[in-house]
Amino acid sequence: MSNTQEAADQLLDVNLHENERSQREIESDVGKKSEHLCVTIGATVPTGFEQTAADEVREKLGSSCRISKDRGKIYFDIAVESLAQVHCLRSVDNLFVVVQEFKDYQFKNTKEEVLKDFEELAEKLPWSDPLKVWQINTSFKKKKTKRKKINQNSSKEKTDNGQGDESDEKDGKKKLGNSASDSHILDYYENPAIKEEVSTLVGDVLASCKDETDESLREETEPQVWKFRVTCNRAGEKHCFTSNEAARDFGGAVQDYFKWKADMTNFDVEVLLNIHDNEVIIGIALTEESLHRRNITHFGPTTLRSTLAYGMLRLCEPKPTDIIVDPMCGTGAIPIEGATEWSNCYHIAGDNNPLAVNRASNNISSLLTKNQIKEGKTSWGLPIDAVQWDICNLPLRTGSVDIIVTDMPFGKRMGSKKRNWNLYPACLQEMSRVCRPETGRAVLLTQDKKCFTKALSGLGHMWRKVHTVWVNIGGLHAAVYLLKRTSQAFVHPSEQDGGRHPR
Repeated sequence: MSNTQEAADQLLDVNLHENERSQREIESDVGKKSEHLCVTIGATVPTGFEQTAADEVREKLGSSCRISKDRGKIYFDIAVESLAQVHCLRSVDNLFVVVQEFKDYQFKNTKEEVLKDFEELAEKLPWSDPLKVWQINTSFKKKKTKRKKINQNSSKEKTDNGQGDESDEKDGKKKLGNSASDSHILDYYENPAIKEEVSTLVGDVLASCKDETDESLREETEPQVWKFRVTCNRAGEKHCFTSNEAARDFGGAVQDYFKWKADMTNFDVEVLLNIHDNEVIIGIALTEESLHRRNITHFGPTTLRSTLAYGMLRLCEPKPTDIIVDPMCGTGAIPIEGATEWSNCYHIAGDNNPLAVNRASNNISSLLTKNQIKEGKTSWGLPIDAVQWDICNLPLRTGSVDIIVTDMPFGKRMGSKKRNWNLYPACLQEMSRVCRPETGRAVLLTQDKKCFTKALSGLGHMWRKVHTVWVNIGGLHAAVYLLKRTSQAFVHPSEQDGGRHPR
């Protein structure tokens, strides 16, 4: 190594240590200022699983939780000292701190008057405490490491003087953001195009250290001016303005009030303007990268969100030593989430597609590697195995499985509606064979509700439907069915006449 290289490395080490010390001092200072500070946190969750998320908040944080009338959102009060624990919740996608909430906002009659009110509102809001929380939050939030690069590659983006990136929600539908990494996309399947972005969260984080050091040196010589953007999400038919217009005018007033610089892609602060009928909530985003983007590094055509996988698993209330099987695991999102949260159970990820089994195995390996790096020691592994099998002829003993949780093919991206008419009855019959009578349960996700209902009706003596959760899967109206195995012993149709003994 040359003397120049050695000197550069030493300088980098010194700068990194200086930055760490400065960061600790800042956090300590902010911490002192925010002692005994209590704030309201808002969280977006998979639609239909609001109650599940509320239960998790009460269980893990001891906080009461309110479910918003705007689907897919919950609100809860916490002391700022618990902020790190909020980021560990398994059921929430994105987090924000509430600046102010108007439960019955009185909109004026004309667009001009409404937008004028939004402009005047910016300087009246209690920004101080939420901004303190935002500063504390920056020390442990999960950052979008590829945000700038991906946004630059976006084909088109709304600018609106720097305060855009909003979506209208007329007729209950949201337009997808142009960026593949948009943290507010309500598609519960991952986009394979973001594989590179998510993979970097497990891999080479240190590669950008030098760039961050150079940037911090520039910041020391230049005055700090925060960059921001405003994102407006609007739902309701009676508004005389668009979310684009609301974000533009409100964002302009925020810029004038704080003297911040508007930046659509490389922003520090994201101000949220959530409007649902007459309810208006202003917040500051606490997540850049959605919390559902965990565990999965190898993506398939239909990779389920980890937060939705958690919700499905929680529905069946796993008990210690339960054997939990996903017979159509795809990339393994459900069993991997299960092995992470319910490590006292044994999880089996199976699929008939060798490519899917390979992806699931790679995702398990990546998670193990990530855990070893995080803990700084060799991991004992996870209670999970990946197997290739035929869903209609599982290599499992009769009555050996406690829980079955799976995402069944919709017949859209995978399989076909026509094929489902034969596949669903065969799947349910084999599931009823391997699932333990009386205590066994199954949680099954499908958008092909007509086919599933028909298949279930033919096996009513084996399965009892307990509960249905309606969810939004990438704009598709889907259902999660919680089934309970009856006490009826399984007898194969060909054995009902006394031909052979059941397996």
